[in-house]
Amino acid sequence: MSVQAGPTATGAAKAQQAQQARDGEGGLATVRRLWPYIWPSDRPDLRLRVFLAIVVLALAKVVTVYVPYFYKWATDALVGPAAAGSAEARGLAVAVTVPVMLVVAYGMGRVLATAFNQIRDALFARVSEHAIRRLGHRAFVHMHQLSLRFHLQRRTGGLSRTMDHGMKGIDAIVDHIILNAAPTVLEFVLAAGVIAWHFDSRYLAVIVVTIVLYVWFTVVASNWRIAIRREMNAADTEASGKAVDSLLNYETVKYFGNEPMEAARYDRSLARYEAASVKTWTSLAWLNLGQTVIFSIGMILCMVLSGIAVMRGTQTIGDFVMINALLIQLSMPLNFIGMIYRELKQGLADVEAMFALLDVDPEVKDRPNAADLAVSAATVRFENVSFHYDPARPILKDVSFEVPSGKTVAIVGPSGAGKSTISRLLFRFYDVTGGRILIDGQDIRDVNQASVRAAIGMVPQDTVLFNDTIAYNIRYGRPAATDAELHAAAAMAQIGGFIESLPDGYATEVGERGLKLSGGEKQRVAIARTILKAPPILVLDEATSALDTHTEREIQEALDRVSTGRTTLVIAHRLSTVVNADQIIVLEAGRIAERGTHDELIAEGGLYASMWSRQREAAEAAERLRQVEATDTLGIVRRGVPAAE
Repeated sequence: MSVQAGPTATGAAKAQQAQQARDGEGGLATVRRLWPYIWPSDRPDLRLRVFLAIVVLALAKVVTVYVPYFYKWATDALVGPAAAGSAEARGLAVAVTVPVMLVVAYGMGRVLATAFNQIRDALFARVSEHAIRRLGHRAFVHMHQLSLRFHLQRRTGGLSRTMDHGMKGIDAIVDHIILNAAPTVLEFVLAAGVIAWHFDSRYLAVIVVTIVLYVWFTVVASNWRIAIRREMNAADTEASGKAVDSLLNYETVKYFGNEPMEAARYDRSLARYEAASVKTWTSLAWLNLGQTVIFSIGMILCMVLSGIAVMRGTQTIGDFVMINALLIQLSMPLNFIGMIYRELKQGLADVEAMFALLDVDPEVKDRPNAADLAVSAATVRFENVSFHYDPARPILKDVSFEVPSGKTVAIVGPSGAGKSTISRLLFRFYDVTGGRILIDGQDIRDVNQASVRAAIGMVPQDTVLFNDTIAYNIRYGRPAATDAELHAAAAMAQIGGFIESLPDGYATEVGERGLKLSGGEKQRVAIARTILKAPPILVLDEATSALDTHTEREIQEALDRVSTGRTTLVIAHRLSTVVNADQIIVLEAGRIAERGTHDELIAEGGLYASMWSRQREAAEAAERLRQVEATDTLGIVRRGVPAAE
């Protein structure tokens, strides 16, 4: 066993050293990437603040180190011949004034040191907050630039947690490197110089050994604690992600009565967080105890050396209290070394995770100097388009069709045929893997994405609204729209009267994801939003499939009104909504199986006719069932009425 233990332990030690080296390199790389935000080339005012903060920081440390001299001089004055009653030697006034003035000077020195520190913090506050704002804004913009694939694979709660931790990590790095670590090193250097000059090398040796042991112990213990903190943060992120996921799916939880399951699932994450948190606090107690023992031993040795020197007459009482004051002042920044190291490492890890998000390459990119899409006729053409999420599972295979200007083309087919993928490709949520998509003869990959999406309006099947007012959600289609234009869009979407009947009208809050509105009301808001956008191209992605028949008819009337004169692509499941389309394309297994008008496809007797027949039969069966239930209900009511009546 012992033969194998040696190499294994050595291998583990080397692996740990390699990991620490990688962490160190990663930490330096992170600081280098963060530095332009702290020292912004385009903000000379902030750079001036950084310079002034460093100057004030240095002044604060100089004052801090030399304050103990006033303590020494005051002590010597108080225990000297004048304080002992030899008023004849210097006069009573001098005997009283000198110690008092020295005590006042000592107090003023402490006040100045604190004042300089506060001025430093005030000067640097704008610098750190500006860095947090710039990097946070950049991360937010980048998240919106990433592909739909990225967001479908990530938990929203975990993603927001990473951004939140990253922004806090910036503050930790700025605070601990510039405002704590650098000043602490400066204070050590100044204190070492004072001790070497005023006392002797024995004191300096004791203090150097104490600080080295203190820092070594702190780093070792903190590295041990960082693993625990990472586990705690991972549990925290997991719990947050599960909480957000569960709350976003509030209705689904209620539908299935799975509140206990969700609570248990969340509690398991909290239990993991609890265990890691307990380990964190326990390890902190051991860290603080070890730090106290190491520093106390060093202080005792220095005090013993000074006490012996006082008894020998080579030092004064003032020297004894001075060395004590210097060590106490050194202990204050030393007490924070563990916290600084830990928070710095955590801050670097959090910012590194945020930079890792920024390093995720957007799947869909604009080409260099891509021009805006020039829309005239708004003709959409798919030429031999192929697409796959996974090469082993193609979704679209050599699909070609055209939506002429002002015409309506419908895409229908069984589930999984690739219908919704067509709308996602048109919006450039993904780029085609074969063929091309043209708008007015322009390949949408050659123009910038913003101009493509500005030309297309979307009414999706599942309308998700922002947790804001109805007015905000409608105006989202065109934020600069006037109130009159807003009301006109709502009226065209047949929701204006409903909104005006509400107590708060357009200022009514719709709730999380629009849960305060019915499905039909949300769809009308989505239609009004698209009307306000006024796009030349309209995409209706199963916009009525989630609605009841009565609401579907009403929404369909609004959609027909909106699509008039626009190039419209309808992706539908219910064939009854596309019978008036200029052309119907039937997809099957990613290929176009049939195409033509409704009557032509019915006459062919193929897949479309089969789907139409099944849906008609289902609709007729549902209608018969409804009539039977209504008749049965009426019969029950009649049977319950006495014959005399």
